Amino acid sequence: MENQEVAQKIQEVAKKLLSEGKVSCVIGFEKGTVPMRERPFFAYTPEEAERLTWTSFCCNNLANFLVRRDLGEAGKVAVVAQGCVSRNIVGLIKENQISREQVFVIGVPSPGMLDRRKVQAEVGAEKVITEVSEDGEDLIVKGKGFEERVPRKKVMRDNCYTCVQRNPVIVDELIGAETEPTHGGNIDKVSAPWEKLQADDRWAEFAENYQTCIRCYACRDACPLCYCHVCFVDEAQPQWCGKTQDESDVLTYHVLRAFHCAGRCTDCGACESACPMGIKVRRLTSKIEKDIREMYGYQAGMDLESKPPMSVYRPDDPQEFIK
Repeated sequence: MENQEVAQKIQEVAKKLLSEGKVSCVIGFEKGTVPMRERPFFAYTPEEAERLTWTSFCCNNLANFLVRRDLGEAGKVAVVAQGCVSRNIVGLIKENQISREQVFVIGVPSPGMLDRRKVQAEVGAEKVITEVSEDGEDLIVKGKGFEERVPRKKVMRDNCYTCVQRNPVIVDELIGAETEPTHGGNIDKVSAPWEKLQADDRWAEFAENYQTCIRCYACRDACPLCYCHVCFVDEAQPQWCGKTQDESDVLTYHVLRAFHCAGRCTDCGACESACPMGIKVRRLTSKIEKDIREMYGYQAGMDLESKPPMSVYRPDDPQEFIK
């Protein structure tokens, strides 16, 4: 199904839900003010639902907007969700942040979302892109004095190459048909550049990866897992982490945040997409999630029944990491 058809179907479902009073709001995307920057949109009326859209640049994780929402008289909201977003919704349900009855999932199989930075790099940083459209497996990129075709596979988001579930895992209404669950990439290789190194070299590589961090907290704010009322970096009594850009403070922030996400991260890539410095945040989180898969056989958000490994206690836990 073409993106335009998907967008029309989303609008139809949203209008029906809102006009019948089944939900108080539909959380989806609307066209951005510049190309390749579709943005989250909250439709409260059938008329507003006409602004909903769908393209391969709908990259925010909309599960992030479900926590602590005013659900209105309907007591329920709808959200447009591809595979990773639905897995985060499952995670929020498991962690008692929302209930299954409070959310209507409009499922959309992911076509493989695209990275605007890669598109810009393909046509040249000096060129101003004014229009981008999708034509099968190509993008048509236009600007003043140029028009280029760019293969989708060259500009896909890194996490979409290694996605393990493109289809929504929970759904109330599915838009289009389910697709192949993966793009064929091996998620276990994301952390490979660090795993092959010895401890000291690995730490040096880790420090270099985050040396451009400006402590804007975009990675935290874009992440559906970071819903704490007060983040540890904002606590003053006790103060867990300084707010400077000294290396020790920067690395402490990223290590603690990553471990807070252990066994919960769906590798949605929202952190990397939000980072203004282009930091490869997933190299750290993917290593932790790989350990979780190998030690506990668990993948975050794949079903509503299994218990997250970090939330259970086993008297016979071997604790091999304690030496």
